[in-house]
Amino acid sequence: MQLNDLRPAEGSRKNRKRIGRGNSSGHGTTAGRGTKGQLSRSGGGKGKGFEGGQQPLAMRLPKLPGFINHNRVEYAPVNVARLEALFADGDVVDADALVAKGVIKHNYIPVKVLGDGELTKKLTVKVDKVSASAQAKIEAAGGKVEQAC
Repeated sequence: MQLNDLRPAEGSRKNRKRIGRGNSSGHGTTAGRGTKGQLSRSGGGKGKGFEGGQQPLAMRLPKLPGFINHNRVEYAPVNVARLEALFADGDVVDADALVAKGVIKHNYIPVKVLGDGELTKKLTVKVDKVSASAQAKIEAAGGKVEQAC
């Protein structure tokens, strides 16, 4: 037996119904749609989401959820434990240094230093925002905080 000898089982495949190809085909004239009425017309029938004349669900629901504050500033969070791991004693921590170390992707993203972890190194931190706990830990380690904004 060869691949070209393979055939589907007898009766397992059926030709599709070719409608609207003349009366001799048995499916001509009205093409199986019946006579007259909405469904017999071209483009007839109800659209997707039609609910019998009732206001459709898509129109009953609000367009957008909630309130969006367009003036909100998203800060990239950096914990003091991360600064401890990545920076040496006496280093300056700013956006460019954080990009160089791979902490943030771009230097134009505002950065906020948060107080999770411990800090033993003396660092000069020049970022957009610093939490109160982070500032206390940086200053307790002998460093200083200079906020850009």
